[in-house]
Amino acid sequence: MADTAAALGEFDFAGDDHVVPFQVEGLDVRGRAVQLGAILDAILGRHDYPLPVARLLAETVVLTVLIGTSLKFEGKFTVQTKSDGPVDLLVVDFSTPEDVRAYARFDEEAVADAIEAGRTAPQQLLGSGVLAFTIDQGRFSQPYQGIVALDGASLEEIAGTYFRQSEQIPTRVRLGVAELFDRDPDGKPRHRWRAGGVLAQFLPEAPDRMRQPDLHGGDGDDGAHSHAEDDAWMEARSLIETIDADELTDPQVGTERLLYRLFHERGVRVYKPQAVYDRCSCSRDKIKGVLQGFTADEIAHSVEDDAISVTCEFCSTTYRYDVAEIESA
Repeated sequence: MADTAAALGEFDFAGDDHVVPFQVEGLDVRGRAVQLGAILDAILGRHDYPLPVARLLAETVVLTVLIGTSLKFEGKFTVQTKSDGPVDLLVVDFSTPEDVRAYARFDEEAVADAIEAGRTAPQQLLGSGVLAFTIDQGRFSQPYQGIVALDGASLEEIAGTYFRQSEQIPTRVRLGVAELFDRDPDGKPRHRWRAGGVLAQFLPEAPDRMRQPDLHGGDGDDGAHSHAEDDAWMEARSLIETIDADELTDPQVGTERLLYRLFHERGVRVYKPQAVYDRCSCSRDKIKGVLQGFTADEIAHSVEDDAISVTCEFCSTTYRYDVAEIESA
């Protein structure tokens, strides 16, 4: 979290595509909140995603940005699903401190059938599988990966489970996605995507206060050893659960105003906002290096019209290479 804090109003409003760290001292809660606008339009606009797929990917982008901007190292944080549903793969990369890219892979026919049948909830689109959170600090360290089952829960609930299992920190996440239909400065109709989210964590000075109710042990577990939740965390969680999905995405509400609505009675403070950008890490040289590792047969099978063309799945940029350029390495 940034070193400089302020009461609400002391900073200029962050606006879209800026993550706002916050702290509620009266409840021992810290967290991050964001509204995404232009970068989400750019990410989703490169692909002709069906609307339910676009919404699902947008939620994943918000979740990744909320977690990724809290990391204090140079490296990459990746959130990825792998499942058996119509949308079998979602990938969002966050390169610290500020770059995000994302894409979704899906079965067009299966998604069309799901839309026709009204089965477009995230759980129905994803099906069964896993959600992986991967932290990669570079070649001098081993990547860390936390895996959570996709078991019919929402992304909000799955994120809470991840923090409970990996860090034992009580965490509540709220995510929202919306479409806006308005007119551009020239009066022409336009469609825009918006998304927002809040991630709050209970971090008291006394670690024993962070104890959470035990997970149910199945048949025969009478819950006799369960711990009661801390009153401060119960209050914070209850406040966060009052957030309406429209509040997370409404440009007239804004991140700071939402935080004030939630926590003003407890003394919420915000930290300097952190911008995030739509930036892909692909490059002509990187892809060329991959191609130069191909065998002669693999190169031959990749050639079309005397050249090899590669399109980045994230940013849709196409790179074209002469065969001689690859074979001369």
